[in-house]
Amino acid sequence: MVIDLRRCVGCRACTVACKSENNVPTGVFRTWLRFEEIGEYPNTRPRFLPLFCNHCDNPPCVPVCPVLATYKRDDGLVLIDYEKCIGCGYCIQACPYGARYMNPVQRTADKCTLCVHRLESGQAPACVETCIGRALTVGDLNNPESDVSGLLANYPAQTLKPEQGTDPMFFYIGLDGRLVHEGEP
Repeated sequence: MVIDLRRCVGCRACTVACKSENNVPTGVFRTWLRFEEIGEYPNTRPRFLPLFCNHCDNPPCVPVCPVLATYKRDDGLVLIDYEKCIGCGYCIQACPYGARYMNPVQRTADKCTLCVHRLESGQAPACVETCIGRALTVGDLNNPESDVSGLLANYPAQTLKPEQGTDPMFFYIGLDGRLVHEGEP
């Protein structure tokens, strides 16, 4: 996924769409939005940072799962087999992005699946489809003709916490370092 922060208006439609599409319980989120005002008074402006599971190429949540419930598919999606998950929370602790949580209803770990059920039926994830600023783009990085490949070829992009060595597959255009706080998810 490519998140173009120049287009994000902070409406939180991505969060609402995700909760609705995936029946996410009250009090937890698969996607959320960080907001800060940047600049010096009186020249401040709002900046928004949508946050998700980064579907890392080297996901630290996979090897810590004692029952192999968390796994990475060949297409790069990092998913959870809810039937296998015992709710130990090791994957939650291993994620440097704070993208996982304990589902209070299922009593299993949970996270963004990039709406895998929608992708498999040829639809965009709910967050992408709902984004009014068209800040979210999902696609195949291995296809040079895809929209995500085009965006990454034409605009500088960064990932969150590259020093973690997770090789996140979510790329941000216009990422402002002031929005990324050390020690925070």
